[in-house]
Amino acid sequence: MLNVTKTYLPPLDEYTKYLEGIWSSAKLTNYGPLVQKLEADLKSYLGVKHLFFVNNGTLALQIAIKALGLSKKIITTPFSYVATTSSIVWEGCEPIFADIEKDTLSLDPSLIEDLITPDTEAILATHVYGIPCDVERIQAIADKHNLKVIYDAAHAFGVKFKDSSILNYGDVSTISFHATKLFHTGEGGAIVTDNDEIAYKISYMMNFGHDGPEKFVGIGINGKNSEIHAALGLCILPKVGELMDLRKSIHKIYDDHLAGNGIIRPYIGDNVTYNFAYYPVILPSEQLLLKVIKALNQEDIFPRRYFYPSLADLNYVQYEGNLPVTDDVCARILCLPLFHDLSEDNVINICSIIEKCIKQ
Repeated sequence: MLNVTKTYLPPLDEYTKYLEGIWSSAKLTNYGPLVQKLEADLKSYLGVKHLFFVNNGTLALQIAIKALGLSKKIITTPFSYVATTSSIVWEGCEPIFADIEKDTLSLDPSLIEDLITPDTEAILATHVYGIPCDVERIQAIADKHNLKVIYDAAHAFGVKFKDSSILNYGDVSTISFHATKLFHTGEGGAIVTDNDEIAYKISYMMNFGHDGPEKFVGIGINGKNSEIHAALGLCILPKVGELMDLRKSIHKIYDDHLAGNGIIRPYIGDNVTYNFAYYPVILPSEQLLLKVIKALNQEDIFPRRYFYPSLADLNYVQYEGNLPVTDDVCARILCLPLFHDLSEDNVINICSIIEKCIKQ
């Protein structure tokens, strides 16, 4: 059976060595030495100033919203994983949806200003599939209207724009270390910022409001992650370059065998250093998409309609308007299997099944 992804696990003996140390110290949480080392190693690897290792990418978004003091309207994308919108609503804010660009599938900057009202406080955009948003145009709009910017960079580990980590853009970026991600800690995530004041707020908000053992400076929750999760991350981080190269080679096989079949791929700009985290394709019609899914499933191959449906269709948001690009893309986009040890034969077989569906 081939799923849309498969978790990379490091050699068990490497992980066991860390576990032996944890068992010896009996230190499992509360900002232990492995968490501290992972944060330091990630800051160095990614080239960022402040990074906080938290329980998951959704909580990272919630803390980011709280740390920026947001409580009203946030302009955001309808094309992302559900956690993007859910975090906004969970924190008592109102998502205001702008349509996406048809090439990058990210929030369309040209539509943002018409949605800004006196109650608009921020822009929350997603680097969809790790493909960077138009960060320069979004920042220019934010500066003009005094808005905060959060980037949901759940898919964007290791991605660079103009030779700088994509995580360095905006007031805060959040990232997921879920088991399905390129770099993971089983469950986990991180919050990144280069702003010292915001970093200080995040530091106590993710730790019950603590500023020292017996001092509380504000409201907080338990966002800390454990030594056990950090140990897994420390095993995987040195392998990330190799994992990216393996995914890049699989991308090329897909590209070579799907070319000329009327399939559209999202655009990745020239100034982007990509991580090859996903392989999304936009098929000519939803009817064909459903046909392809059925044919692949019959061979125990399970792609995913990622993302579907539009977040504007969620039953806990209120949206009245038109999102023609999002609606069109959601109906036709499919993520094909992609993971570190997916064989060339399997990729070619997937492409053959898709081509057969197109030609029938």
